[in-house]
Amino acid sequence: MPSDAVPATSPAAPPGAFDRGLLAPVAVGHDELVSDDAVLAALVRAELGLVRAWEALGAVPADAADAIAAAWGADAGPEQPGPLAIEGAELAAASVGGGNPVIPLVSLLRLALVPGLRAWVHRGATSQDILDTALMLVSRQAVDAVLADLAEAEAALAAFAQEHRDVVAAGRTLAQQAVPTTVGRRAAGWLGGIRRARIRLQQLALPAQLGGAAGTRASFLELGGPAAAELPARYAEELGLDDAGAVWHTSRWPVTELADALAQTTDALGKLAGDVVTLSRTEIAELSAGAGGGSSAMPQKSNPVAAVLIRSAALRAPQLAATLHLCAALAEDERPAGAWHAEWPTLRELLRITLGASAHAARLASVLRVDREAVARNLALTNGLILAERLSLVLTPLIGAERVAALVAAAASGADAAALIAALPEADGLDIPALLEPANYIGDAAAAVDRVSGKVES
Repeated sequence: MPSDAVPATSPAAPPGAFDRGLLAPVAVGHDELVSDDAVLAALVRAELGLVRAWEALGAVPADAADAIAAAWGADAGPEQPGPLAIEGAELAAASVGGGNPVIPLVSLLRLALVPGLRAWVHRGATSQDILDTALMLVSRQAVDAVLADLAEAEAALAAFAQEHRDVVAAGRTLAQQAVPTTVGRRAAGWLGGIRRARIRLQQLALPAQLGGAAGTRASFLELGGPAAAELPARYAEELGLDDAGAVWHTSRWPVTELADALAQTTDALGKLAGDVVTLSRTEIAELSAGAGGGSSAMPQKSNPVAAVLIRSAALRAPQLAATLHLCAALAEDERPAGAWHAEWPTLRELLRITLGASAHAARLASVLRVDREAVARNLALTNGLILAERLSLVLTPLIGAERVAALVAAAASGADAAALIAALPEADGLDIPALLEPANYIGDAAAAVDRVSGKVES
């Protein structure tokens, strides 16, 4: 390709692109931040960030650094750089020979400069420094987008939980009705899980990488003298990333901690989605999620597609995170052979599906609706047996466990529970209607809603 005027890449997938999301609909429209173009832009930002870090130490003249930035059409600030004069598909093909895209990229970046500037490109760095840093840049933007979606979902769920704070519903354990709960308490559970995931994402360290050939930083000290000891911190600062202090070429905690936080996020979103799928079943119908998706064969259906797509991400994320842990455990010597390479697409896919899941969750939370009649109908299905635990607690001291068991069995066979209790001499004085009122046996459900939904943070 020409060294001075290579066509700019486009954020849209070109004809013949391998992956447009045809088999990953959860991510369609939400994965541009982790596209090949985004990674390529981050690689250039990482290289320019190194030039700027050397400049900050006084090693590179300011006018030289500015000329390099202008020639590359990029900037080392935290925002996404402009169009890149590098064709991603050709760079990908050229990366096969060396096993990573940084090697051919450095050659192209040098060729784009006048000879006097080329010595400042990739000065002292190794390919892993640039690629690790670029992936952290991409991750930072992706995590920020996920955080925005989670905050939106939290706000919607907090309002939903408060609106339905006192709507008594059938609680279910092991797929069967158990004891009463409230719609708001269930929503507070979704909200709490999403909030914890958001907090964990906010606490992540996403560091720059700068270790040199084998992690000793010898090249930087050789080129820059004692002052170059400050270079890693300056590099992180230039790129808006964290300074890890130590080199993490084979200590892959930034990747695994990120993976764990992303998996926790999809876990929390998957819980929301799973409950929506169950509670929107035709025969339950307690929840609806706006206009659903249709069926190719059954025109009457309104499928909870957003929830389905979120679940698809939640089912995949743990295995992707596990792969990244395996890669970390097998990061041998001072540069992993294969384990490092396996991280790249795995981390990108995990970011990709989390971006999609969080975007769908934000919308899903905003359109959730409750059918209160269906909730009440389902609550009454067991003819009062949903309060069997309460009856046991109240009546056992009066009539003993065996007689309580017999009473519950009779009620399960169709007898009227209120009449059975009223016939007990020992129950004289009990307020039977109050005893059999589900709303009187919801524990601290209302307080739990208030605690969780009153702490929404932007």
